[in-house]
Amino acid sequence: MRIDLHTHSTASDGTDTPAELVAGAAAAGLDVVALTDHDTVGGYAEAAAALPEGLTLVTGAELSCRVGGVGLHMLAYLFDPSEPELARERELVRDDRVPRARTMVGKLRELGVPITWEQVDRIAGDGSVGRPHIATALVDLGVVDSVSDAFTPDWLADGGRAYAGKHELDPFEAVRLVKAAGGVTVLAHPLAVKRGAVVPESVIADLAAAGLDGVEVDHMDHDEATRARLRGLAAEFGLLPTGSSDYHGTRKTVRLGDFTTDPEIYGEITRRATGAFPVPGAGGPLRELRA
Repeated sequence: MRIDLHTHSTASDGTDTPAELVAGAAAAGLDVVALTDHDTVGGYAEAAAALPEGLTLVTGAELSCRVGGVGLHMLAYLFDPSEPELARERELVRDDRVPRARTMVGKLRELGVPITWEQVDRIAGDGSVGRPHIATALVDLGVVDSVSDAFTPDWLADGGRAYAGKHELDPFEAVRLVKAAGGVTVLAHPLAVKRGAVVPESVIADLAAAGLDGVEVDHMDHDEATRARLRGLAAEFGLLPTGSSDYHGTRKTVRLGDFTTDPEIYGEITRRATGAFPVPGAGGPLRELRA
């Protein structure tokens, strides 16, 4: 089995619609794909309805978190999307995205960049607006060569010249909320130092003690030494090691299925989840997403 547990669609900051994403996942030879848009479940229905035969959809989200002044992302899988407490927190994060993005646009203009809110809003479309949309505008304007080049201290990285904060969950609270909604939590790209500051390993240990299920090991932003270190931490702290593409369509060079999760690890994730079932086959109504 080929299993990719971290992808994004136009429901947040990917360039593929949810339907295009699942079609692309099947074309890439995947057996399982997780839709993990940022702080939203808005792509679930379209992805499930378009699901090709032979491909299983895992519903999820990538939750924006911060601890000790460092931002981190928490992948949440197979939680009940209607659970009110977690739904309320996702809504708070999404509601803060627009004023945050407007603030960053303003900072860029103060730096002499001829960016406009209308340009960013057009790029985001119906998605949950975020830094990748602003980064795309910077590429379009010729300010940087790639989306990744925008995530530096000069521009949009945490603490960068044009950075602005937003409402973010405490990761320990995120673990609690996802568990209460029947879901499974995996810390996304925890040692991706090229993105900026990362949490110390002691925080990963504390999160494991608080109920974190896994850690994303195989990721494009982890080199071989980092992956080896994370596998050691996973074994030491009793965490499930996963692998994923973190696919964003044309916003990144990584392709669907470039990094995958071991079938036994996937089986353990689905065994632990009680909030929703994976959706198999040729699509189905949204009610099938509930356990």
